[in-house]
Amino acid sequence: MPPGQTPQDVAPPVNSSQFILLGEDDIDDEELLKEIFLTIDPALLLVFVNNGRKILTTLDTATSLPCLIVLDYNMPELNGAEMLAELGKDPRYDHVPKIIWSTSGAEKYKNLCMGLGARDYITKPSSVRELTEAARYMLSFCR
Repeated sequence: MPPGQTPQDVAPPVNSSQFILLGEDDIDDEELLKEIFLTIDPALLLVFVNNGRKILTTLDTATSLPCLIVLDYNMPELNGAEMLAELGKDPRYDHVPKIIWSTSGAEKYKNLCMGLGARDYITKPSSVRELTEAARYMLSFCR
């Protein structure tokens, strides 16, 4: 990868069965998710993007669609609900499962996101064991 280029600057390969797009703006959460997902399946291509608008750009420039999109609800520029609304305007994304990942377990946010097409709304777990279970559950959407 050229100097200064980040993974989200690179179009994901065609093998979409192994490509997961994750919107996460907290570096600690990103590192933890990366470790857990790759422990479960080292063949995964995880593309992390830290900004809601950049998620849409990444999808528009990708050579293939991901098998799963995981969106942190609270992201800069566009939050999870706003990203779901934008993705819902393009039928290319209808079959791609979208999961919201949030620190808030508020029913109003969950209901809003589910109404906008999220397959699930997961409150970020507090233990590694629960996070591993959540990651396995999320990966079940790619199989």
